[in-house]
Amino acid sequence: MAYKSLRAFIDALEQAGELIRIKTFVDPVLEIAEITDRVSKTADRNKALLFENTGTDFPLLINSMGSERRMCIALGVKELNDVTRDIEDLFKKLSAPKNGILEKLAMLPQLGKFASWMPKVISGRGTCQEVIMEKPDLGKLPILKCWPQDGGRFITLPAIHTKDPNTGIRNIGMYRMQVFEPDMTGMHWHKHKVSARHFNEYKKLGKRMPVAVALGGDPVYTYSATAPLPENVDEYMLAGFLRKKKVELVRCITQPEIEVPADADFIIEGYVDPGEELVWEGPFGDHTGYYSLPDWYPRFHVTAITHKKDAVYPATIVGIPPQEDAWLGKATERIFLTPIKMTMVPEITDMNMPVEGVFHNLVITTINKEYAGQGQKVMNAMWGAGQMMFNKILVLSDGIKESGIKIDDYGALARYVFNNVNPVTDIYFSQGVMDVLDHSCSKLGFGGKMCIDGTKKQEEEITTPLLPFKINAAFSSDKILSVFPEITGINEKLAREWGIPVLFVAIKKYRPDHVAQLHEQLCLQSGMEGVKLILYVEHTVKADDIADVLWRFCNNLDPKRDHFYGGLQKSILGLDGTRKSKKLDGFDRPWPNIIVADDATIASVDKKWSGLGLGELIASPSLRYKGQIYGPGASVSDVV
Repeated sequence: MAYKSLRAFIDALEQAGELIRIKTFVDPVLEIAEITDRVSKTADRNKALLFENTGTDFPLLINSMGSERRMCIALGVKELNDVTRDIEDLFKKLSAPKNGILEKLAMLPQLGKFASWMPKVISGRGTCQEVIMEKPDLGKLPILKCWPQDGGRFITLPAIHTKDPNTGIRNIGMYRMQVFEPDMTGMHWHKHKVSARHFNEYKKLGKRMPVAVALGGDPVYTYSATAPLPENVDEYMLAGFLRKKKVELVRCITQPEIEVPADADFIIEGYVDPGEELVWEGPFGDHTGYYSLPDWYPRFHVTAITHKKDAVYPATIVGIPPQEDAWLGKATERIFLTPIKMTMVPEITDMNMPVEGVFHNLVITTINKEYAGQGQKVMNAMWGAGQMMFNKILVLSDGIKESGIKIDDYGALARYVFNNVNPVTDIYFSQGVMDVLDHSCSKLGFGGKMCIDGTKKQEEEITTPLLPFKINAAFSSDKILSVFPEITGINEKLAREWGIPVLFVAIKKYRPDHVAQLHEQLCLQSGMEGVKLILYVEHTVKADDIADVLWRFCNNLDPKRDHFYGGLQKSILGLDGTRKSKKLDGFDRPWPNIIVADDATIASVDKKWSGLGLGELIASPSLRYKGQIYGPGASVSDVV
């Protein structure tokens, strides 16, 4: 389904009971983010929010795709798997053998559909250019400051358009933009991104790089800008396929080399000069739930701002999960499952990215297994597949159809996986490209990976018999806590109640190699027989909160560096998911803080709440994490 405007999408959300209008003035500096965080984390009250009084001429829409239902409304489907089925059907039709002329002619309508999805540049101006600011001024937009340690205000939902200067191929990506001046922002291009490659090509040529930023329009434009497409595939072809209608583009006014959606709400035109000094950009409260720390990035100079007469400014916030970006990720999981399994890894049957893994950190994949070593084959293929190269922890399973286990039934799946795992032979460690935002890596963008092969083992793969786990009667958390005072909590529920041979342990570290030494001693305690894996987290994390443990653990672990084996047979794997420091771990990089709202903002929103039309007060989610932050700064090195 194609939306003719962002306003049309807002109307659809409102008709579905998925939108709340807030007429009271709310400050884009910290307050909008705090309200959105409360609403998005309250399952039965999670709605899109339209802030109609932002202190500017423009309303602000946020959390518009922040649930599965709203993501489906944005894509015009009843469920996300509808898109999966559409893509799978298309792939099958195009790849099926065509034996005769009639069969080949029967494909012409499908090829015609391809043509109807391709973006088209139209003449004249679009509605996105109805109003041209006399003097470009980003201060006239309700741009958010989301979190207290952010370096400033950030444009958080921009579709950034660049072109390869040699081939003219377009790329649309989504990268945060910190506002420094009314007509200048940073351009947060990670070195692995296509726009960064375009920038490097312009640098070689010694030319200014034209750039345009689109905000709003059909929500499919926003999603497509986040999609992990191959470099030579136009994001607006994907948008055309998803909306079943081609995207109409118009040329920018001051940067005519760049075309943008004619029906976007805002267009910010400008350029990046590769010969200019970089700007110190950040910190920024990021989707990992931690601040991404400042670094040097290119400057983007604004040459024009145009917009619709009735423009709505779209925004999002990211932070401790779950947030709106989790549902953008879920759409990607569904949309790109078919291309992965039909072009690269045909044995894949399903894929799941738990929200606690914040996209790349934790990926669960199920396969049809037919021969020994097939899990390792899939592991290597996945780590070489586009943005899956950033994956840190890969969990493989099979037998889903036979067992009736659903991939999102994490308890049953974990029991199946770990009953099939010998920690010594079936867990693999490697290293390679990592997300620049991964703070656990000893080197920026390069770190460890781990694959847990939980597939049923064939004869060639078995070294010792694998038996269903049952916790040893001699195991006692109370005894362990009395022996090891540095352990502040143990979660044995997975082992005792669910038959999963995994323990979560919270530890207060105070000496070098503390976790490795504790693991060796802990594995020798009575009753530890049969346990296969122990996950260690910081003492401030509640070990019985599985979601928080996994979120903190996945962020703080470099699997290759932070693993060790213990027990008499050296068969119990320990993984250190605690914060790393120079003093205790020889870790040389700054360690970022987790993201929480400040007390003043929480109090301000509490005071305003009754006038917002949001019902009974929702307490700030930040309150539960106040005791886990490292101090007042964006990173440990900032703490006095």
